Amino acid sequence: MDEFQELVDTYYQKLYRFGFSLAKNPDRAADLVQQTFCIWAQKGHRLKDRTKAKTWLFTTLYREHLGQARRSQRHPESEIGEVEHEIPGVEDGSDRQMDAQQAVDLLGKLDETFRAPLTLFYLQQHSYKEIASILDVPIGTVMSRISRGKEQLRKKMTAEPSSAPQKIVNFQPESFKQTHG
Repeated sequence: MDEFQELVDTYYQKLYRFGFSLAKNPDRAADLVQQTFCIWAQKGHRLKDRTKAKTWLFTTLYREHLGQARRSQRHPESEIGEVEHEIPGVEDGSDRQMDAQQAVDLLGKLDETFRAPLTLFYLQQHSYKEIASILDVPIGTVMSRISRGKEQLRKKMTAEPSSAPQKIVNFQPESFKQTHG
């Protein structure tokens, strides 16, 4: 039980952030993390190399998200009228500077194919090799998706006047952590 508690203490926040970047909903992100740890409690003993627990947890969370996404496509949970209030409006204020939260918001608008590897690389500081393992794709695919995702993010940054920066700066994940955790 000590090992389980240590895993929860070490990875809960990181898994939650990754889950939130995928699900875009705090409750669903928490559910993903909880389900991931439930699966670990049931099947974690099968992992022979405990140094791979981090990758196993992130992979499990990602697969759970994909399963939930497939189920929700087949069985949508709500009508658009029920969530209209959650749809962001167009903001005036093109003179605002880009900050970490805006970058994360724009990242959330990317297709999941690009969002997941970018989130794992920039916000969770996983290596290309770890990302390839988590997403179960070749490392070259990870590199390609990160490159294309960065380009899409750059285009979104300049296409949306309310979030267009005066100049494009190097995104620092530490600034996100300070404002959100």
